[in-house]
Amino acid sequence: MDMTSLLGLLAFIALCFVTAMSGAVFMPGEWYRGLAKPSWNPPDWAFAPAWTVLYIMIAVAGWMVWREAGIAGAALPLAVYVVQLLFNAGWSAVFFGLKRPDLAFIEVIGLWLSILATIVLFLPISRTAGLLLLPYLAWVTFAATLNFTIWRLNPVRG
Repeated sequence: MDMTSLLGLLAFIALCFVTAMSGAVFMPGEWYRGLAKPSWNPPDWAFAPAWTVLYIMIAVAGWMVWREAGIAGAALPLAVYVVQLLFNAGWSAVFFGLKRPDLAFIEVIGLWLSILATIVLFLPISRTAGLLLLPYLAWVTFAATLNFTIWRLNPVRG
């Protein structure tokens, strides 16, 4: 791997790290622990390892598309990639920061759609990059279902 490619990979890892920081800023806390949750809710400790693996896969997928087509050759796919990262970062702020599972569910739908769009746009450039995002889509599908269930079990009182 040459220096340009390595620096590119590090940039994609940094971008995903910045996205992940939203989860460190807006943490579950007492409010979340007090919510009614379904029996199939994963233990709190499971989220960090799952997201760590997913963020690495997301970074590598973006890097692979950049390496294959460059910024100019993959402007739309990489722009949509950034949009899904923004939705990703926004979810923790809405769910944990605002304590609004209802609004977070709407937000996670945007995240899910933007991940799907990223996969569709990545596949023609790098099949491997597109496939690397499938576990992310699966996890967000699960997370959206969990978000919806928590919202229904804990109606927002305003």
